Amino acid sequence: MKLLRFGLLILIPILLDSCEEKMEIAKSGVLVPQTVDEDANLPSFRSNGVLLHAESFGPKTGPMLVMIHGGPGGDYRYLLNAKDLVSNGYQVVFFDQRGSGLSQRIDKKDYPKEKGAIINLLYDDLKKVIEQYRRDPQQEIILFGHSWGAMLASGFAGRYPSLIKGMVLCEPGGLKWADVETYVKNSRSLNVWSEALNNATYLDQFITGAENDHAILDYKMSMFSSSNPITGEGDFDKSSSWRDGAIISTVMFEEADRDKLDFSTGIENFNQPILFFYSSKNKAYPDQ
Repeated sequence: MKLLRFGLLILIPILLDSCEEKMEIAKSGVLVPQTVDEDANLPSFRSNGVLLHAESFGPKTGPMLVMIHGGPGGDYRYLLNAKDLVSNGYQVVFFDQRGSGLSQRIDKKDYPKEKGAIINLLYDDLKKVIEQYRRDPQQEIILFGHSWGAMLASGFAGRYPSLIKGMVLCEPGGLKWADVETYVKNSRSLNVWSEALNNATYLDQFITGAENDHAILDYKMSMFSSSNPITGEGDFDKSSSWRDGAIISTVMFEEADRDKLDFSTGIENFNQPILFFYSSKNKAYPDQ
């Protein structure tokens, strides 16, 4: 009995230390950077009750180029080279989508469950971004979307065709959901997924995250980043992004798959120029 009590006395401080360590690493700023609601020094504005990380460069009344990052759950850090277009007279606007990058996090249970509700929020956020930085009603708006961002831009243009004067779509994963599924299937090899899953499984030995432990989940999501010889992506450079958004990635994919989202809806009403391009290294597209 004395031996058991002595053992418990030794074990309790260890368990307490372990709990304190988990509480510490679950905080933003330890494993991942803080979001705009946690760091008031970050540029932001409020859209539909959520703070979005956003900033603008260049002349306030020049043609507005809105950069839309990939994901869902990425951030705009890797797109910042587009600031160079300021020298051509463009106002270049960057923002992290809700739940992504350094924008405010939302618990999974607080996302709406109605059909198409989350994508509608993202469309509305994009409209709010334009309204936030537009100074002249005659100011031309051009969307530049990469990957998931290109899909989001297409759906937005179909919804607001008269608002947009042109689009640049870089490697969208498809517009109709069947095409998205085909692209995802073609762009992932067993070796790629095996490497990513090995990283995540290895990490599970040391750190686990509950459904709303955003910092831990976001950090673990970054472990899935790996080189992909099919799409031509090289080894992931950590300096090219701030923070992944695990929850928005999960809920957005769940909604898209459940509702079979169609990002081409209304696009027939968009009669402005579209530049579509992809890398010759990307073998995931058909006819390659």
